[in-house]
Amino acid sequence: MTKVSKKALIITDGTDSIQSIASVITRSLKGFKVKVCSAAEFEGTDLLPVDTFFLGCEKANPSSFAYLEDMLSHINLASRKCGIFSSEEKALKYLIKIVKDCEADLADVMLVKLKENFAPAIEDWVKEFFIK
Repeated sequence: MTKVSKKALIITDGTDSIQSIASVITRSLKGFKVKVCSAAEFEGTDLLPVDTFFLGCEKANPSSFAYLEDMLSHINLASRKCGIFSSEEKALKYLIKIVKDCEADLADVMLVKLKENFAPAIEDWVKEFFIK
């Protein structure tokens, strides 16, 4: 019998800095099948089969997040873990706001300082909340 792995989805704004953070999250999610997509190519059905999801953007209110924002205001994801990450505090506040209505189990937010080696902090964040 094949062991079924957990599934994770990482939705980003597609910027280089956020993509680099998403890469570290992907590597840190041991035992997960991970799909990374930009918000522009995201489809609502991408979210249905996942156990956990992550949202990341560089700036608050990116236009590519419009569909995602609308969908999250109309869906209940109370059984799913959610992680939000950014290099900007305003973007984190925006992401907290759009996730609130869907009632996902929100981890502590991850403010990433890009000028430092951020991989160890992200790996610890993922291990602490998402891998249990």
